[in-house]
Amino acid sequence: MAEPGVETRTRSSVITARAAASFEPVGRSVATARAFVRDTLQGWGYAEVVDDAVVLTSELVTNAVIHAGTAADVLCLRRDDGVRIEVADRYPEREIPLQHARTMGSPDRENGRGLLLCAALAARWGVDYTPTRKHVWFHLDLPERPVGTRSAGPVLPDRLLPLTESRVRVAVVQIDGNGAINAWNEDAEELFGYGSEQVTGKPLGDLAAWPHTPGIGTGLAEALRLSRWEGSYGIRCADGRVIPVYASHLRVRDAQGEPSTVCLLVREYERAVLQTPQRPAAAESGSESRTAADPFEVFIGSPAPDDLDGLLQRTVERARDMLDGDSAFLLLATDDETELEVRATTGLPSARQRFARVPVETGASRYGSARMPAVHEDLAAVPGAVPLLEGTGMRSVVTVPLKVEGRLTGSLGVAAESANRYSNEEALRLQFAADRIALAVESARLGELERLRRGSLSFLVEASDLLAGTLDRDQTLALMAQMTVPTLATWCAVYTIADQTSDPYLSYVLHEDEDLIDGLKDLLSSIAPPDPVPTPGARVWSAPGEAAHRSALSASVRELDNPGSPVSSGINGALATAAAVGGETVVLPLFARNRVIGMLTLGKPTDDHFRQEILELAEDLSRRAALALDNARLYSERVAISQSLQRSLLPPGLPDIPGVEVDVIYRAAGEGNEVGGDFYDLFPIRDGAYGFAIGDVCGTGPEAAAVTGLARHALRLLAREGFGGPAVLERLNAAILDEGARSRFLTLLYGEMRPQEDGSAVLKVVCAGHPLPLRLSQDGTVRPAADPQPLLGVMDDLELYEQTVTLDPGDVLLCVTDGVTERREGTRMLGDDGLTEVLRTCTGLTAGAVTARVLRAVERFAQEPASDDMAILAIRIPEPHHQ
Repeated sequence: MAEPGVETRTRSSVITARAAASFEPVGRSVATARAFVRDTLQGWGYAEVVDDAVVLTSELVTNAVIHAGTAADVLCLRRDDGVRIEVADRYPEREIPLQHARTMGSPDRENGRGLLLCAALAARWGVDYTPTRKHVWFHLDLPERPVGTRSAGPVLPDRLLPLTESRVRVAVVQIDGNGAINAWNEDAEELFGYGSEQVTGKPLGDLAAWPHTPGIGTGLAEALRLSRWEGSYGIRCADGRVIPVYASHLRVRDAQGEPSTVCLLVREYERAVLQTPQRPAAAESGSESRTAADPFEVFIGSPAPDDLDGLLQRTVERARDMLDGDSAFLLLATDDETELEVRATTGLPSARQRFARVPVETGASRYGSARMPAVHEDLAAVPGAVPLLEGTGMRSVVTVPLKVEGRLTGSLGVAAESANRYSNEEALRLQFAADRIALAVESARLGELERLRRGSLSFLVEASDLLAGTLDRDQTLALMAQMTVPTLATWCAVYTIADQTSDPYLSYVLHEDEDLIDGLKDLLSSIAPPDPVPTPGARVWSAPGEAAHRSALSASVRELDNPGSPVSSGINGALATAAAVGGETVVLPLFARNRVIGMLTLGKPTDDHFRQEILELAEDLSRRAALALDNARLYSERVAISQSLQRSLLPPGLPDIPGVEVDVIYRAAGEGNEVGGDFYDLFPIRDGAYGFAIGDVCGTGPEAAAVTGLARHALRLLAREGFGGPAVLERLNAAILDEGARSRFLTLLYGEMRPQEDGSAVLKVVCAGHPLPLRLSQDGTVRPAADPQPLLGVMDDLELYEQTVTLDPGDVLLCVTDGVTERREGTRMLGDDGLTEVLRTCTGLTAGAVTARVLRAVERFAQEPASDDMAILAIRIPEPHHQ
């Protein structure tokens, strides 16, 4: 065991390469740091110490980002005799390292294992402090190799040797310091179809289809600058195909000191030609009867990552390498154990990527169930035995279940392109590895599921608040779509159903790319809507993808027949729309008050699938959205009825009266969901006489509306029967009282107006409990034009009288409801005096200008919106025009 800071052998002072990275203080950084160290050391050709370095880095970065809560800086230094790795954090608390392992704490502690592991695994290690940082470093020695031997393997039967073509072609490509190709051999021409003169001087990136490595951001340019790198990517051939290759890069320098990178490339399935063994055998490493550990066992022995995706991806890569397969896949079971979701793959097409679902039971035999280990020697003999591998070119496959306490939690499989590659022996090895990893996978899955459910709860709470905040139907539709895109889906469409006899109508479409919305809307409008099935849950709808595929195919044919013509100009849009809806599309019913009121349609782009948890969240959202949409529908219907009733209680228009200007402004308080109690009317009676009225019924709603309708129509009927003002109001009072419990008291100003030949007008008015009418004379004086009398709907016997008022040219009669005079701002009220002052400033104005000025004064009197209805009626006698 090494002691901290103590040199155990002579150390080389020559640093031949270095790599550094910083990681934020978040949980995912631990997995990213492991990937960084693993890729760096494998690129340097130090595969022998990768596993120990990854274990130590994992513990030290965990201490920094999780326990210390600071960013971690990782520095890898390559030396001739080994590798030194430093992990620094920004929490320089001094804790003196203890000298003896027995006092360094328990391995079962949640933290503090980093130094214990350093002492156990590293040749040298230590801790350096500065005022702002703490560095923990460790050095791993490379095992000594016999001269002339790099690595060796056992003698194998011919049937177990790697499969290659009859002639193995190794493409040799040299890349200069600027990343351009400067050498291209004959095997490269045969493999990829390009002549040397076609590619010389071009960047390798023009030909390489570089993969995204989960958890890290290493690109092609970075890989070419590393001293050594191995891995898989694709090369675009001259015929347009992309073929997978396995590559080994070595950074060299020429006699003039100019660096370049030599790339050796073979077909992916021939990677054994170039691939560096994960560990040398025990006999060639010089160890004493020590057996080399299986690569997958080494991985299982490392601390389980807290990043589920990183754990699953590394698992399939190690499983493939362990059984020397061409592809591998790992699926996780749904909660009801009826389906398996693809969560990680390697070596399979993109169409077999994450969240595609396959059934657990695919046949009656034991090989048709994912609950049992299975070996298929030749899939060509049993088509459909493994749905995930259909159309991939894989011939043989071994699959084993992942189980925890007897419950199926997933399935792990490795496949090969040649038949008869696997036997029960490989199945036992893979099952042993699956048993070791099952608990760690399930633990990480449950942790991810818990985080997802907490996020789902927060999402649903916010969605409920937003949906409850509006009763507008169009806004509700927009909110439904905006909450799902892009959080749950790439695009969304909402269909609504007006009633049980109506067909679904496409009401709203949204895509995360606004440029694709119109094309998506046209596509959905061209196909039949989904059936309004009331069954809860998401169901797959294939019609949009099929229609988009047909449209793109038709556009491509037109382009081939008429290249460059206007007819073929829509091919780009057709292809973009086809890609947008080419993935999984699901339909969820919007079910409210025992009927389907619409459908929520969610979609993914090409080859993408929904994960089960997202569909469950979408189902919860659809229930809330359906109720909000139905509430908006009911509210809209109520508003429409209320507005129709309100319009029926007001006169359709004002008659033209010769020699008289009349203007009315009516404002109902609120949002239109209640019928106001204020009303007005102006109508011809007989022989050049006109009746006018302005009133206010106590209360609002249907009861007030009933009294308003009764009053307005009774006034017209009685006035046209020849009754005078007092008689009209006395009979209206009796009619109101006859309503019994439904009656409401009413304030009313009623008058009859008769224009005169001299340009004046004679008015006979009765003011029954209403704000008094005000008369504005030409000289600017304002005075009441009537006396107050009892209101209607309270007493049986009323004795009312009318008063005569003569309006001379230039005079104005202003009549308002109490919504004007009782306008308030705190303890202040506009009142009769305030209205009088406003009217006094209206001398010489037209009737329309008078009502507008009064309304403006009322609105400016207080900052808050009006809480009561207002009606303003102005009658003016214009001055005669002199020629």
